[in-house]
Amino acid sequence: MNKGTQRERREAWKERIAQQEKSGVSVRTFCKQLGLKEHAFYGWRQRLRTQLPVAFALVETVEAKPVVERAMIELVLSQGDRLHIPNDEATLRTVLGVLRERS
Repeated sequence: MNKGTQRERREAWKERIAQQEKSGVSVRTFCKQLGLKEHAFYGWRQRLRTQLPVAFALVETVEAKPVVERAMIELVLSQGDRLHIPNDEATLRTVLGVLRERS
């Protein structure tokens, strides 16, 4: 069988398979309506599925924003413990309140 004939058969089966999928009828009914052998339909469908080209999706990258580290306050306690406290008003008030209660 020459390349032209193979290509024509492949295209014909692609069209038949697409028609069956759009028709909404079962493969058995579709094959009976067109006088096709059901096993040939399934064979071609499987063959064409495995030969489909790999599709790639376009992926766009966005430059990541640099992570801005928040300023930290280091508090060294008399026992040698070190606390790293975020430099925001609410956190500082909470830490100072706890320390005042304990002293």
